[in-house]
Amino acid sequence: MQVDIELKYLDYQAGDFWRELDTRLALTEELDSELTQTVSAILSDIRQRGDDALLEYTNRFDRRQANIAELEVSSRSFQAALSEIPPTLRAGLEQAAQRIRSYHQHQLMESWSYRDDGGTLLGQKVTALDRVGVYVPGGKAAYPSSVLMNVIPARVAGVTEVIMAVPAPEGRINPLVLAAAAIVGVDRLFSIGGAQAIAALAYGTDTIPAVDKIVGPGNRYVAAAKRQVFGRVGIDMIAGPSELLILSDGSSDPDWLAMDMFAQSEHDEDARAILLSTSKECIDAVRDSIRRLLPKMERKEIISSSLVNNSSFILVNDLNEAAGVVNYIAPEHLELAVSEPEKLLDSIKHAGAIFMGHYTAEVLGDYCAGPNHVLPTARTARFSSPLGVYDFQKRSSLVMCTASSASGLAATASILARGEGLTAHAESAEYRQKSTK
Repeated sequence: MQVDIELKYLDYQAGDFWRELDTRLALTEELDSELTQTVSAILSDIRQRGDDALLEYTNRFDRRQANIAELEVSSRSFQAALSEIPPTLRAGLEQAAQRIRSYHQHQLMESWSYRDDGGTLLGQKVTALDRVGVYVPGGKAAYPSSVLMNVIPARVAGVTEVIMAVPAPEGRINPLVLAAAAIVGVDRLFSIGGAQAIAALAYGTDTIPAVDKIVGPGNRYVAAAKRQVFGRVGIDMIAGPSELLILSDGSSDPDWLAMDMFAQSEHDEDARAILLSTSKECIDAVRDSIRRLLPKMERKEIISSSLVNNSSFILVNDLNEAAGVVNYIAPEHLELAVSEPEKLLDSIKHAGAIFMGHYTAEVLGDYCAGPNHVLPTARTARFSSPLGVYDFQKRSSLVMCTASSASGLAATASILARGEGLTAHAESAEYRQKSTK
């Protein structure tokens, strides 16, 4: 049995190619003024009324009747969940955690310093954040992988305290999420979600400690809340719908490529999967595979909606043109499904994560390859990077002058300060200069 499903087809040679591509790449969710106002009201209410407001929103949106003390999940519950999940799942989580930890240990920044020719010490001191909030979605599905990907780099960085928030509809949290929290060593976990959780983490309440940075994915209310609290706290990014771009030279099994597109599209109806190819035969074969394999998929309705509304086939003449399109799209996930991916790598400048070769399915990166799966979306890979240890470390500049080097620097600083009309600046420098004469 096949389904009659048609994806948008774009040809690089068409005169309106770039305009059509821009239209296809347009965000499926523009900023909604009503949503923004709703989130703003929640943030304000939490800020003013603290725990009382937090409890009201939690009970209303998660269909609960909890008291404030019941919002915190005990560490005993983490450990109980870890001991009760099937051994195969525990082993999978632990193996994934080990690989993610090993990869992120390579990202650690270190302090450094040197003395210039005048004897001034210059350097950089690297320190970890004190307290981080990790938001983990908990509505339609369970995301233990998000626990691993967000908490492990914070731990590797040396963050002192990790606070986790996860919604608990009707008071239930998936045991896999709790087990993952035990594996990575979450310090405190609160069963709160939505914009109210972001507000509590940003501003603090009597029950929820305020954090320095909030990371982790969430729905559009969570994304809007993170946008609004930025500045009060740091955030990782404003994530849009998930994306996959597959670049194929026609040497891949079309069933593999179709299934990779399905894996991306089953996230939700707003997800995007694009096949970019130098071969029309490849596109046609993948189209046939999609029509044949889709009826067997458990989440076929979601996949179908995502493919029809957001996904595309793109035909180019050669790999040079393909690289140009890749860099313009700047995808969250990029699969180089080509016969010699390493030769193409130098041409790729903008992508969140690059999966090289026919055997490297993007889904391996979602769970256990090692690199982080929290990635820039909506073309933001042009200027941002995956979540990593560096997101949980900060740098302080170091300067220490000797009497002699201060005199030399003060002369230059005084000239520049007076040029800017800042005479107090100039005299501050000159005091040091005079003291050495």
